[in-house]
Amino acid sequence: MVSGVTGAAAPESGAGSSSGVGREETKGKGSARARGSRKASRPRFAFQTKSENDVLDDGYRWRKYGQKAVKNSAFPRSYYRCTHHTCNVKKQVQRLAKDTSIVVTTYEGVHNHPCEKLMEALNPILRQLQFLSQL
Repeated sequence: MVSGVTGAAAPESGAGSSSGVGREETKGKGSARARGSRKASRPRFAFQTKSENDVLDDGYRWRKYGQKAVKNSAFPRSYYRCTHHTCNVKKQVQRLAKDTSIVVTTYEGVHNHPCEKLMEALNPILRQLQFLSQL
C-alpha cells in the first residue's frame, strides 16, 4: 500500500557534499560552481509505504551496494543500483524514525529499459498472440 509521494522530480543539489553556504572557490576547476552553474541532476521520487518488508518488489532487479547508519534512527539506510547493464538508476531504502512501520524508498533517475518482471509475465501472452496471428 503506497501512502503517498513525498517528492516528485525534485533536483537535489549538494546533498551530502561538504560545500557550505558562503564558501567561495577561487582556484582551478571549482570556480565555475561558485559562480552559480550547477551540475545537471537526475529526478528523484520518494514513496512512503506502510510495510513489514524493507525491500518492496517494484518489478526491477536491484543490487545492494551499500548501507549506512542514519542519525536518530535505529534502522540503517540501504543503497541499491538497477542491475540492467545500460541503466544507472539508484534507490535508497530506509525506515522512518518516527513511525517504524513506514518504509521510505527514494528513486534517483529514470529506467531506460522495460520492467523485467512485467516482461516475464507478458511473454506467454505475447507468444500466444503470435501463434494465433499465424493461423
